[in-house]
Amino acid sequence: MDNDAYGHVNNVVYYAYFDTAVNRYLIDAGLLNIASSPVIGLVVETQCRYFRPVAFPDTVHAGLRVAHLGRSSVHYEVGIFRNDEPLACAQGHFIHVYVDRVHRRPVPLPAPMRAALARLTA
Repeated sequence: MDNDAYGHVNNVVYYAYFDTAVNRYLIDAGLLNIASSPVIGLVVETQCRYFRPVAFPDTVHAGLRVAHLGRSSVHYEVGIFRNDEPLACAQGHFIHVYVDRVHRRPVPLPAPMRAALARLTA
């Protein structure tokens, strides 16, 4: 996802950054197996605010926190940083509703997931 015709990373790519930040945390914590976890998160809302462009070959870093931990939903907030700059280039959020993989109906967050996400609460 190198630079677009305007010389920067296209706005839609930031949503992939958000998704990657959330899933990487869950995978690293042993809470998500993309192919087989019985509980999965579905995005029901997302938003991004842009402040400065990111362009290849910049290094992209993501900061992740949990703004709200519900019964079956999580409101994640993500900051996107370029290189070693202290101010975010973009910030936004993802709201996941966690559902049963087969029936796609909301389910309570499993206890291990709730505990791991509580560590990220703002």
